[in-house]
Amino acid sequence: MMAMRQQRGFTLIEIAIVLVIVGLLLGGVLKGQELITSARVRNLISTQDGVKAAFFGFQDRFRAVPGDYQQAAQNIANMATTGCGAGNGNGNGTIDPGTESVLTWEHLSKAGFITGTFVCNAAQGVDTTPTNPYNVWLQLIFDGVYVDAAGAAPQRHNLKTGAQIPVEIIAEVDRKVDDGRPYTGSFRFSVYQGNAAVVPSAGAAVAPNCATDALANQWNSVNGSPNCGGAIVF
Repeated sequence: MMAMRQQRGFTLIEIAIVLVIVGLLLGGVLKGQELITSARVRNLISTQDGVKAAFFGFQDRFRAVPGDYQQAAQNIANMATTGCGAGNGNGNGTIDPGTESVLTWEHLSKAGFITGTFVCNAAQGVDTTPTNPYNVWLQLIFDGVYVDAAGAAPQRHNLKTGAQIPVEIIAEVDRKVDDGRPYTGSFRFSVYQGNAAVVPSAGAAVAPNCATDALANQWNSVNGSPNCGGAIVF
């Protein structure tokens, strides 16, 4: 009779080596995800800082607001002179919703304050408006479409990040540039593009689960909504 082979199991050393390898792989994946998140946060902050600097730089040079500048076609080279107010705003001192909020990007780019070349059109598009890392349009405008702890937000110039930003990333941006709270400070939760507008109230979270009620005034990171956005108020 042939002797049966004795089956050999794994030794403790072999099991330990496998566990170490698995740990290293998991650690690498988690670290990689952390690096991606950090890069996206830095990208959003850098974009906000750049556009805000461009806004005030434009004001200093032309004594007017981009998008609203009434003599842009005469004083900025290569401005498109057809459509969009023939390249000029109405000069009322604010970036009005509609044409001026799109024309803003042509004024800033043609005047050399932001990179890229944008040409105003009736609607936002690839050639008219820059986007965030999630391919949603930014918006520089004078309005109150951002959330205020007291209810209706006062109208002010603000830069909206656009939507489709995961809540944990928008919350980290807020922590780094402001007070880390969605309803107060210079960086607020915004319902621009894709977020249902809900005035905050006690006990009622803001849809779509980006922020808690006004009393708690916290980003709703637990629910992990992938569709949030913010506005930096000037």
